[in-house]
Amino acid sequence: MASGVTGETILSVEDLTVEFPAPQGAVRVVDGLSFDLVAGKTLAVVGESGSGKSITALSILRLTDHLGARIPAGRLLFRRSAGGPIDLTRADDATIRTIRGNDIAMIFQEPMTSLNPVFTVGDQIAEAIVLHQGVDRREARARAQALCEKVRLPDAARLIDRHPHQLSGGMRQRVMIAMALSCQPRLLIADEPTTALDVTIQAQILATIRELQAEFGTTVIFITHDMGVVAEMADDVVVMRRGRKVEQGSVAEVFDAPKHPYTKALLAAVPKLGSMTGTALPALFPVLAVTEGLEPPPAAIAKAQAVHDTVSHEAPLLEVEGLTTRFTVERTVFGRPLRRVHAVEGVDFSLWPGETLALVGESGSGKSTIGKTVQQLLTPDAGCIRFEGRDYAAMSAAGKRRLKREIQYIFQDPFASLDPRKTIGYSLAEPMLHHGVVARGAAARDRVAELLRQVGLDRAHVDRYPHEFSGGQRQRVCIARALSVDPKLIIADESVASLDVSIRAQIINLLMELQQRRGLAYLFITHDMAVVERVSHRVAVMYLGQIVEIGSRAQVFETPYHPYTKKLIAAVPVPDPHRRVERGLVTGEIPSPIRRVDDPPRRARLVEVAPGHLVADAEVSAAA
Repeated sequence: MASGVTGETILSVEDLTVEFPAPQGAVRVVDGLSFDLVAGKTLAVVGESGSGKSITALSILRLTDHLGARIPAGRLLFRRSAGGPIDLTRADDATIRTIRGNDIAMIFQEPMTSLNPVFTVGDQIAEAIVLHQGVDRREARARAQALCEKVRLPDAARLIDRHPHQLSGGMRQRVMIAMALSCQPRLLIADEPTTALDVTIQAQILATIRELQAEFGTTVIFITHDMGVVAEMADDVVVMRRGRKVEQGSVAEVFDAPKHPYTKALLAAVPKLGSMTGTALPALFPVLAVTEGLEPPPAAIAKAQAVHDTVSHEAPLLEVEGLTTRFTVERTVFGRPLRRVHAVEGVDFSLWPGETLALVGESGSGKSTIGKTVQQLLTPDAGCIRFEGRDYAAMSAAGKRRLKREIQYIFQDPFASLDPRKTIGYSLAEPMLHHGVVARGAAARDRVAELLRQVGLDRAHVDRYPHEFSGGQRQRVCIARALSVDPKLIIADESVASLDVSIRAQIINLLMELQQRRGLAYLFITHDMAVVERVSHRVAVMYLGQIVEIGSRAQVFETPYHPYTKKLIAAVPVPDPHRRVERGLVTGEIPSPIRRVDDPPRRARLVEVAPGHLVADAEVSAAA
């Protein structure tokens, strides 16, 4: 428990009810929620996507007012640093504005929709400091740079002058965290704050938040679906389902002796690192029934134990040789490149039909750049990419268009990849109609309904718009869209990061079942090492744009060679509150992928240490 805990109740949520207006009557998304939050402690709010977790957090800041929601019942009693408790549900707008960012700060789930694309990230962090701390712009900029360094953003002095679209998803999330910490708030609401972050950065962010608690007695509400984070961070847990609280208790009570069937199902669905030790092939997740009073059907358990032997070794589906992608970030006055981001530097790998190759590594290591280059969203500076033996460079324009149907991409940020002006029914039907998969009319409508059913949504969602869904529901829509045109390769870029554990297990099982039936190949880009261990046939570990280790899942997880691979595995949160790891903050210079044009990085040579297991040469010799 963090120092600074006084036993004082800083926030009391009493019978909170939140409703959204609808033509058929008000939709109640939070129903009679109550809990107390003790100063200096961390409360984790967990539950399925759409259970009301994020709406509860938005209600505390009264941001639900801007979403068209209303609070017909309940109180939110918040105790500021001075004075008695104030009911946030009845406070006027001027009072709420002084509380937001200063007394209560929030880290939002989707950073690209929370950051202003027009301003640099440094200006946006400094704005909050100037507004609430009363310092000048120069001092605010210095503090903004220090905050960026605190959350381990590389080359922070230059990064604060870049715009949000120039950063990776994980980097944008760290900017949001720096902004939330800028005014040292009394209450910090973290809505999926580590969803987009790799495990090493996640570990450092959790350590940063714990340090803030120890130093300032900050109280934290953690909204998450990652039960490992809950076990590592929380003092108390509230479990929500369909807008209601179904269980509450200390973190030890909830993990050791869960009472509600839904809580039991959540904990059972958590992937545990090491659970696949001794097995050569992936296996489906056990999906437990969460209907009250029902035990999991034996068929589901038996199905989960079946191994996943789907790889065809006749000919590779995708071949990547010497792939190099760089981005110029600084030019001379004459327009010549001066400094570049070496996003991908000389990467080689092959992907076979029916295979899942996982790309893992820190945010900014080049994983997403590889995926976007394979999908033709980026043009490489050098290297060769072949799909079914066809070289991209030799393809005609018509051939490249056909290739876009055969390779589909599931993006990391679902809100940014869906058109806010179109219903999700339109978004799902459009690619099928464009590629001639189905005819217009009833066939297209039936196909859309079937896709929604496969990803856990229903026909009633067809006419809704993206903003009417939770983050996890939007991601399921994106997965359905990728499946709609029957591709041969799906590039899944953090495709299940925003999903709660029960839905994540169902979606991954769906992807694996489709792989079994259709021979689909997956390039699985993720930071979730426990999921990687469960679903991948092979794993490639990336660091600063290069592959430093590649091999079968068993080789990489059970006999890792490279120190960075070992570091990734060691940083995974353990879903056991009795095995908390005290992680110190990383100090020293953070390696940056930005280099001068005349100073290219050394390309690591991969050495085979076992059949099919390749490791960067310098580290192999050091280990020997």
